[in-house]
Amino acid sequence: MAKARRLRLVCLSLFMALVAVPLLSCGGARTAAGPAPESIKVGAVIPLTGRYASLGEQVKNGYELGVETINKAGGVNVKEFGKKIPLELKVLDDESDPTKTVQRLEAHYSDGVVAYLGGAGSDLHAAAAAIAEKNKVPYLGVAFALYDIHQKGFKYLFSPFPKSPAIAKMSFDLMDSLSPKPTKVAIFAEKTDWGAELGGLWKKEAAARGYQVVTDEEYSPGSADFSPMILNAKNASADAVLALPGPPDGMAIFKQMKELDFNAKFYFFIRSADGQVWSQNLGKDGDYVVIAPGWSPQMKFAGVDQVVKDYQAKYNKPADALVGAAYSEIQILADALGRSDKLDRDALRTAIAATNLDTVEGNVKFNADGTGQVVTIANQWQDGKQVLVFPKDQAAVPPAYPAPAWRDR
Repeated sequence: MAKARRLRLVCLSLFMALVAVPLLSCGGARTAAGPAPESIKVGAVIPLTGRYASLGEQVKNGYELGVETINKAGGVNVKEFGKKIPLELKVLDDESDPTKTVQRLEAHYSDGVVAYLGGAGSDLHAAAAAIAEKNKVPYLGVAFALYDIHQKGFKYLFSPFPKSPAIAKMSFDLMDSLSPKPTKVAIFAEKTDWGAELGGLWKKEAAARGYQVVTDEEYSPGSADFSPMILNAKNASADAVLALPGPPDGMAIFKQMKELDFNAKFYFFIRSADGQVWSQNLGKDGDYVVIAPGWSPQMKFAGVDQVVKDYQAKYNKPADALVGAAYSEIQILADALGRSDKLDRDALRTAIAATNLDTVEGNVKFNADGTGQVVTIANQWQDGKQVLVFPKDQAAVPPAYPAPAWRDR
């Protein structure tokens, strides 16, 4: 009898111990599976050298400023550990080379980053997206408009940045608003996937709206002589030029247009004119050019003025357009980390997909294909400065139009 009674007591004790575990975990603060990390590693691969360097600098600075802002407040409040943990931004340079983009992302993966941040340039992001998918690491990227990469079924790719269809539409919405609007369009498209994509969309918009595409030119990135396509546009009396060159090509094209005395009324040069280096190199010749960089320090959203102020204090120069786009990525990442049930990549991917956040580029949500629901804006170079000119509800000043002839600048 005594032996049986002891056995019953042992069994009862074991039962009570098993029951107590879930009761304790459900009662007070949540207990993590292990110790909290000292930081949350985030891996950025950015073109700090090479043809996209001027764009990459803006993106890097936007990330740095965003991380600094989050960490000044103690970091991100992570549910799994019930405490704030600072972000640790780890930056590698891919030298504007897609092969090195892949290599650098793999290095970050080996280092245990929880998320990837992209650099600048559609070809670099296209290479990165496939690696993010293979490694199942959430990838956030701005400074690229390539839409096709979002149609490949990738689940880890997110981009809070305007894509080619929106940019093509905005280009012609802006031209439609001009008086008298240009009618003869020249397209200068580089021989890349993005060049073919946006060039094709521009042609469709032109046809639908009654514009005449008088010349449709292609060139290889890094070319030295652009005179044949420029002369074709000049001989066809094009009064609007739509192009998407990288910074070195864009400046070379513009200089050669002046040398050949090709004068259009409207210039839309995506990417190449996004940074201050455009005006520094071209001076007054760089004015009147319209760009679509995804953000402006003149946007009417909460937090923009503070970013502009903090950026000036940290870097001693005005905030370029891509700065705000990159900063918003950090806002999105921090918000998603705070909503994630666990500090792991899959939980973070789920949280990013459910984003509904007011950022410095407005409210951001993501479509099922990872494209962002964002405002598509146009900036223009006027008197050596970028100003927000479109759409009207965001514009700081109206577009300067028509562009004067080179000899009158």
